[in-house]
Amino acid sequence: MRLSDLLRLRPVPGAGLLLTLTRRCPLSCAHCSTASTMSGEEPDGGHLLRFVGSFGAADRPEVLLLTGGEPLLRPELTTALAVAARAAGTRSALLSGMFFARSGRVPGRIMRAVTAVDHFSASLDAHHEREVPRADVLRAVREIRDAGVPVSFHLTGSGPRDPYLAEVTAEIRREFADRVPMLVTAVRPLGRAAAWAGAARVLPDGDRPLPCALAAWPVVAFDGTVLACCNQRAVDARPAPAHLRLGHIAEDGWPAVRRRSGASPVLRMVRAAGPVHLYARHGDGGAGGEGGYCASCHRLERHPGVLAGAARDGTGPVGELLDAEAARRQTAAGPVALVRRHGCAPYADLVALDGDPR
Repeated sequence: MRLSDLLRLRPVPGAGLLLTLTRRCPLSCAHCSTASTMSGEEPDGGHLLRFVGSFGAADRPEVLLLTGGEPLLRPELTTALAVAARAAGTRSALLSGMFFARSGRVPGRIMRAVTAVDHFSASLDAHHEREVPRADVLRAVREIRDAGVPVSFHLTGSGPRDPYLAEVTAEIRREFADRVPMLVTAVRPLGRAAAWAGAARVLPDGDRPLPCALAAWPVVAFDGTVLACCNQRAVDARPAPAHLRLGHIAEDGWPAVRRRSGASPVLRMVRAAGPVHLYARHGDGGAGGEGGYCASCHRLERHPGVLAGAARDGTGPVGELLDAEAARRQTAAGPVALVRRHGCAPYADLVALDGDPR
């Protein structure tokens, strides 16, 4: 599975599931959006296996994305989840901070976990490099690729003009002969970066409809709660906004979570039109842009008129059609267009490099 295959499915409701294995991480990167430490919490492994075991051939996500924290702190669980997902027809991908690369080789139990998934992505940025040298990361990624696993890099910088991004993308292109794709994003003021990163960018699109692809895939949070949104503030907020809470892995299986996500009139309209447009449409346009696009969604419960209007718009066949059409248009635009909007636009084309080693 290539990175572009994964991103092409990102706007499709229920096409994927993001599953956080742990908030623990042996690194202490200054920009960590989850503020992960080795004492961080993690979902019960048995609950995770039961939840993935609820996938069926006729009702399953196309992609299971394993993340953290550092998911490879639980390598045996990673392997078991990937195997269970594949039995139902679901492909899996994993994002790692590459702590293990400092050993000079990929340890056996890590390699067994990595080769169980269908795509492996390595995080690399100036903050990671202070703890794991770039040469070690590149060597480990090459070893994983040589084992037959499609690989990619997730690079983070301060923005489009960051000289680090220009340097590291050029080196990766040389080292892998343009055969390894890269997803390039900018640091957000979340987690440990909240104290120093710049304010979140407010999208300059006014009140026009602007679909939210980030509400398409359910997310299993660190405490086992299932959310409709992968924004870190939404994942961490307790109590979670009611319109974003889809259940809990101790009580629910995938079919129930997928059904709630797809049937929610409010989520249909968030995905189809975006939260800022909902404020403008239902008489509270001045509040829609406060704090940015995602924050306006998190605040919907404070604006019952907007919430009720979204529920009316998204109910029934019309709501289903709007949701499906928004997903169709974003999918047709392709992964590069998605990254231009949500990532670092000048580097968006790098996600389309051919990452298949076979």
